Amino acid sequence: MAESPHQRWIQGLEEEDWAFLKRFVLASGSLKELATAYDVSYPTVRLRLDRLIQKIRILDDVRTEDPFERLLRAQFGDGRMDASTFRQLLDAYQNQKNGSTS
Repeated sequence: MAESPHQRWIQGLEEEDWAFLKRFVLASGSLKELATAYDVSYPTVRLRLDRLIQKIRILDDVRTEDPFERLLRAQFGDGRMDASTFRQLLDAYQNQKNGSTS
């Protein structure tokens, strides 16, 4: 069964992302209220939302068909790895996929 365009980003979200989205909706999109609920600063909540937006964009990008590459890009977008590590893993994976051993 083919993956629908909506399933791509939905299936890529983790439990933590879903909990954040739920609280965001229940707070009527108020980042100030969300910051209070999480007992963190407004900029911290804003950063979390920005990372989630970036992650959704990456997961929803139709140009990235490969599931591993999409996962790798989502992890980077979520701030779970630095740019150097992301680039090394992506390059190594693409080289392996293309049969290169450099």
